[in-house]
Amino acid sequence: MASIWEYANPVKFIRTADRLLPWLSGLALVLMAVGLFWGFFLTPEDYRQGATVKIIYLHVPAALMAINAWLMMLIASLIWIVRRHHVSALAARAAAPVGALMTVIALATGAIWGQPMWGTWWAWDPRLTSFLILFLFYLGYMALWSAIENDDTAADLTSILCLVGSVFAVLSRYAVNFWNQGLHQGASVMRAGAIAGDTEERVSNVYAVPLFVCMAGFAVLFVALVFLRTQTEIRARRTRALLARERMA
Repeated sequence: MASIWEYANPVKFIRTADRLLPWLSGLALVLMAVGLFWGFFLTPEDYRQGATVKIIYLHVPAALMAINAWLMMLIASLIWIVRRHHVSALAARAAAPVGALMTVIALATGAIWGQPMWGTWWAWDPRLTSFLILFLFYLGYMALWSAIENDDTAADLTSILCLVGSVFAVLSRYAVNFWNQGLHQGASVMRAGAIAGDTEERVSNVYAVPLFVCMAGFAVLFVALVFLRTQTEIRARRTRALLARERMA
């Protein structure tokens, strides 16, 4: 049985990604198309939130992937620190723009959802604030990679930044459990009940099933984009190495 560490070899990773990308891309397209169509057009309006509730099919999956993308970067960064595998460092770098995009989608859809429900586009709510800080960490992470020419040094420093930013990734997920104040409702997807603004209720099955399909679609899309971007980062690193050798020669 092949060891997972074999995929730290850039050539093997690229070949594996080439085989998987068409399947992952197709699966992501199907899941997202089915989930979004089902959610937006085949579900009823909520008795409290009306048609506004349907933004859940973009907001929740994007927010989930924004947090999990950073956690994936954390794992990849730890692998780099411990085992010094370049593919793991490049995978973390590749995931950052995707995670940042998911954070923007979550913040934007949250504002669109919150305005009619809360009467404001933004509030300094614990979860919203921690999510905004997480987005700033994404920007800082990408800027740090771009500012340092030496890839190994950049990987070291961004890994440390990733460790610090993980605090806000956790806060973004569990902020409403730490603090009772704030407008954002608590976890509702995994609770028993019916959809509503009440924090003691959860999304009913008529909304939950297409939501889970959307979440799966976003997750597969994230994996596909990270594979694609990691391939690009590996090739870019090889190009930089070859150019450096030519300059030395």
